Amino acid sequence: MNVGFLGLGKLGLPCALAVETKGHEVWGCDIYEQVLENIRNRHLPYREIGCQELLDQTSINLCEDSTGLVQNCDIIFVPIQTPHDPRFEGITMLTQERADFDYTWLRSGIIDLNAAMVKEDKYPIVVIISTVLPGTIEREILPVLNPQFRLCYNPFFIAMGTTIPDFNHPEFILFGTEDEGAAEVLQDFYSTIHDAPFFRTSIKNAELIKVAYNTFIGMKIVYANTMMEICEKTGADVDAVIDGLSLATDRLISPKYLRGGMGDGGGCHPRDNIAMSWLARELDLSYNFFDVLMQGREDQTTWLADLLMETVQVSGLAPFMLGEAFKGETNLTVGSPSILMQTILFDKYFGQLYGVPVPIHDPHTNDVEMPTDARVFFIGTMHPEFQDYSYPEGSIIIDPWRYIPDMDGVTVHRLGEYK
Repeated sequence: MNVGFLGLGKLGLPCALAVETKGHEVWGCDIYEQVLENIRNRHLPYREIGCQELLDQTSINLCEDSTGLVQNCDIIFVPIQTPHDPRFEGITMLTQERADFDYTWLRSGIIDLNAAMVKEDKYPIVVIISTVLPGTIEREILPVLNPQFRLCYNPFFIAMGTTIPDFNHPEFILFGTEDEGAAEVLQDFYSTIHDAPFFRTSIKNAELIKVAYNTFIGMKIVYANTMMEICEKTGADVDAVIDGLSLATDRLISPKYLRGGMGDGGGCHPRDNIAMSWLARELDLSYNFFDVLMQGREDQTTWLADLLMETVQVSGLAPFMLGEAFKGETNLTVGSPSILMQTILFDKYFGQLYGVPVPIHDPHTNDVEMPTDARVFFIGTMHPEFQDYSYPEGSIIIDPWRYIPDMDGVTVHRLGEYK
């Protein structure tokens, strides 16, 4: 297969060389003449495992511009940088200001590529691999494209220094597109590189998965470093602590607890976080990770309460909560995020309006009856029984768990579900 790379920098070149070793004909171009000159001279000005050896023997076809890629390639990868201002690269102290990435280079490269395709009347599959925030391609890229442009988003999970082994042995391939044929071509292409799972989704989902993946790693590191500081100040051993946690491959190192819904509850999680927050203050930790967790849980529950009341105000229907237990498999209410939400609703809305809490029905914890008139129902606990209830016609159901089925005469709003 003829494979092109629009950009042969620190990401594009190692990946191009890796593709070449799998028997594909590789083409590449770059706007910087020095980059092309380095390739011609077999000179790698940065450290990258395995890259110099492949560069020494490469037969990559260098093009003057994107027209050469369009003329010769079946697939064109676009690894153009989306840089951040140096203030936001993690080498300076944080200020209150935040900023998106700079998409100037990516947008310019895609415009040039689109023009070359229109000129040549040839439309190979284009695969953007640059890191972007969700919604970027829809906002910045799609408006400048010819309708025949076949666009996909396929960000790589690689790290500088180990780009080639990371490219050759990924955990999975993240592939966003609405083009069924393009997805099949790329899946076949990747089968020549490795046997990693091919996860296909929408472009917007793929944009978010990429940055969510990276920030999840950052979260783990902050947590591990919090443990290190606690150990330094209490006499425990951080490596032993992390080694012990790493054995929990069911609940901790797994997909468990990684579904959107209500906050955590029960007799352990909230109270343990609050106790650890106290310990962090006692030890004068540099950063109180546990305080932030609990504040996040509370702020997210407040967002749900606000969403419920906004729906109430727009619809004119009264609110009603379903589920009081802290999870669907029990009748215990200790630490229940549903009760926290009821408290927030009372403090912020219902106490001022009615002087009574928003009612909660739970088949396992109380005898509050279901209403017979239309309401805005909020599913606070994922009890399976709620899927089979006969809801009054005209009701609205807000479902943060996304498990309530569609029903005649009832509007079901599954939070976070693509609409």
